[in-house]
Amino acid sequence: MRGNWRKICCRYFPQGIDIYFDNVGGEMLDAALLNMRVKGRIAVCGMVSQHGVTDSGPGIRNISNVIVKRIKMQGFLQSDYLHLYPRFLDHVTAHFLAGDIVYVEDMDEGLESAPAALAGLFTGENIGKKVVRVALPLNHEIQ
Repeated sequence: MRGNWRKICCRYFPQGIDIYFDNVGGEMLDAALLNMRVKGRIAVCGMVSQHGVTDSGPGIRNISNVIVKRIKMQGFLQSDYLHLYPRFLDHVTAHFLAGDIVYVEDMDEGLESAPAALAGLFTGENIGKKVVRVALPLNHEIQ
């Protein structure tokens, strides 16, 4: 799925992005910054695209959108919020069951696809949560 991140963001988020949880950085963060809505929020938890990078390159080109769109961008460590986990679980479970939370899964099939799926996490090959299904559920009927 690697390619023009700006077009991909527009395809999956045509109304813009309200909240972006960034684990990648680099080109994906640049594209997200272009597609953020006014007063959007970005939680920065990782920069996996920068692992193994030996030259600094041009950096984030669209950072001015933080000002123009009044975006709040903040570093995030889950360990800072462990004490809130019980409240979080109650709150998110209710919203998830109500269908209020939307997410994208990038699904691969079979254990043999796991190495490429893992490598793709470091090169931006996926959009959303990467999942490798290694077996069908036990209650699945074989046809």
